[in-house]
Amino acid sequence: MLPEETSFSRSQKQIKVIEMASGSVSVFGALLCAVSLLNFAFVFITGSDFIRFVSFRAIYHNITGDTTLCQDSVPWWSALGDSGVWASLLWDVCLVGLFALQHSVLAWTPVKRVCERNLGALNRTVYCCATAIVLQVLMRYWQPVSGAPCLWSVRTAPWSIWFPLMCFSLHFVCWALICSILVIFDYPELMGIKQVYYKCLGLQEPLSDKPCGLQRLLSHLRHPVCLELLLVLWVVPALSLDRLVLAGALSSYLLLGHSLDKQDLAYLCVRFRGRTFTEHEQKQE
Repeated sequence: MLPEETSFSRSQKQIKVIEMASGSVSVFGALLCAVSLLNFAFVFITGSDFIRFVSFRAIYHNITGDTTLCQDSVPWWSALGDSGVWASLLWDVCLVGLFALQHSVLAWTPVKRVCERNLGALNRTVYCCATAIVLQVLMRYWQPVSGAPCLWSVRTAPWSIWFPLMCFSLHFVCWALICSILVIFDYPELMGIKQVYYKCLGLQEPLSDKPCGLQRLLSHLRHPVCLELLLVLWVVPALSLDRLVLAGALSSYLLLGHSLDKQDLAYLCVRFRGRTFTEHEQKQE
């Protein structure tokens, strides 16, 4: 009887170990999901703040007639000789440089491999969270240069009212297109939610399910919203010096941050023509 009891007790212990392991896996998966969803909320709020910072702040002052963005009455020689203007510009350049440094270092292949090996499914989540934190720092500590004239400013009636409204409409369309493109390019995967979901289901990385051409395209163009962001950055009723720093730095980073080639463009053309042809056939049917 003793050997039978011993084997029975061992089997019971094995069952308990399996149950505890499955319970720990479920708890671990729940923690991963909670972290991913909290990060999604934080990134979403940061994105809303960024829209307000880039678009609303630049257009609102012109619609209300507020002139705090710049001082046209101050001559350029006096503004460029002001140490406060240069201090604000230098501070803003450092903030933009911090964003570029974070974005580039975490996207650097050796660092990316280390993060993938240590963070696993949370790699993309941590990347997006770090980007959102740096953007929050940039927006909250940004120094407007109000002691210098604007490079351009629309203040002649009736364009002082109509042009800001036109800019508002253009910005609205651009942000709508940006959101649509992000959804098309698999927004949950960009935010790291799908990686955690696949991890909980025991599946492979979601990027591995995509076609090879699309994987190659995403490796060269992870943020397919260059044109829209360029319009948002530059088409404003008044261009102050700090806006010039922001627009110039982000535009340079956007243009240098992708490396599309003929093969990527050919893939996009094939996909677009294939989808258009399929939609045309469906309409005829």
